[in-house]
Amino acid sequence: MSVAKDILTLGIESSCDETAAAVLRGGRELLSNVISTQIPLHRKYGGVVPEIASRRHIVNVMPVIDEALRNAEVALPDIDQIAVTYGPGLVGALLVGVSAAKALAFARNVPLIGVNHLEGHIFANFLSHTELKPPFMALVVSGGHTALIHVIGYNHFALMGQTRDDAAGEAFDKIARVMGLPYPGGPEIDKLAAAGDEDAVDFPRALREKGNYEFSFSGLKSAVLNYLNEMKMKNTEANRADVAASFQKAVIEVLVQKSLEALSETNLDTLVLAGGVAANSALERRLREASAEHGIHFYYPDKILCTDNAAMIACRGYYQSRAGLFSDLRLNAVPGLSLQNVEA
Repeated sequence: MSVAKDILTLGIESSCDETAAAVLRGGRELLSNVISTQIPLHRKYGGVVPEIASRRHIVNVMPVIDEALRNAEVALPDIDQIAVTYGPGLVGALLVGVSAAKALAFARNVPLIGVNHLEGHIFANFLSHTELKPPFMALVVSGGHTALIHVIGYNHFALMGQTRDDAAGEAFDKIARVMGLPYPGGPEIDKLAAAGDEDAVDFPRALREKGNYEFSFSGLKSAVLNYLNEMKMKNTEANRADVAASFQKAVIEVLVQKSLEALSETNLDTLVLAGGVAANSALERRLREASAEHGIHFYYPDKILCTDNAAMIACRGYYQSRAGLFSDLRLNAVPGLSLQNVEA
């Protein structure tokens, strides 16, 4: 095994509709990051079709890995360890990446590292900001999860709270679909909201009581649907930009409020944004403004590292390997894998 700073990690990600591979030297030097997206394929269905996603991963996984190695100007025998997403996600999609990683690890006799996709999102920030180090508060906002995590160390996390029902990204996609916006809906809501009045409709905010770090967006989603149906029954055309802006404001206000409260309770002065919804321009702007107002150091990843990618998986895998957190060849996909307290 190479010395730590020279270790080459191959990362593999296939949890949903992106087939991705990346090569990382040490913990933060990204040599390549290849992403093959299936968005055009699933757009006509209005969302990801799991069986189609799985089949496309099978076709893409080895060519994407080959391209990542080629772009990094290394060969498979140069790789010291392999990190792969094993959950959460679509079971069929996950199995493709896990199977490829296990086969390569066995063939090359190198360590295998199973990575929690959601932890990977947090670690994307280490690639964008080389000066960042724990402790800090992480707000993870993705299509399937919304959570606040106290990152105490590279392998030591304390879950402050997470969503009880719909995640923020899931709510964005569902509202976009109802409004007739194309998939993926989150970016479309963000664009439409820029032209709207965010105070036009007073949508509800759930679980606002102080000290509660859990999230709930199902009630907000229902309120938006009820509003749209009510306008339709009155034969009145709803202003879609106003609806998008008001909905987005309701989501963001809760995220910002709870993040600031969690920082105050833990006496932290650093906030990290992670997950696919980190690409939302209004969320990034509000968090940056609130952080500046309260003297908080605010970090968020480059746009390419916000959505699903293998660079973040390689980074998380590297820090797991430093703590001896390896997997064996019995590693399996865990579609319902959750964020949880970790101490290692």
